Amino acid sequence: MALDPAALPGTALEFLVERHLATMTTLRPDGSPHVVPVGFTFDPATRLVRVITSRTSRKALNVAAGSRVVVAQVDGRRWLALEGPGRLLSAPEEVAEAERRYAGRYRVPRPNPERVVVAVAVDRVLGSVPPWP
Repeated sequence: MALDPAALPGTALEFLVERHLATMTTLRPDGSPHVVPVGFTFDPATRLVRVITSRTSRKALNVAAGSRVVVAQVDGRRWLALEGPGRLLSAPEEVAEAERRYAGRYRVPRPNPERVVVAVAVDRVLGSVPPWP
């Protein structure tokens, strides 16, 4: 079911703060999908997904090349797919903010001097997170 990214129901927002891993899909230069497990955070006020990664990772390279991004979280019959254009953030304050958010949902990330943030401006949400309000 398609959901309005600007008005996600409370059950969906609650699901997005529970501790779950997700998959992140980007497109390689040859057009084939690259799917990897990730931890992520979602800011409903800005509709921004953040994923921390190394600047040399395939997902970062795909995003730098202009790939759209889908981050999908599944738990049994509940699932949400957050989709949008991706961009890389590398300013120290942007990386620190993403690390802070990640630590709040998962754990403090290990140090990584090559860390960047894949930021996804969510413009499409699909999912099934009953019960709907």
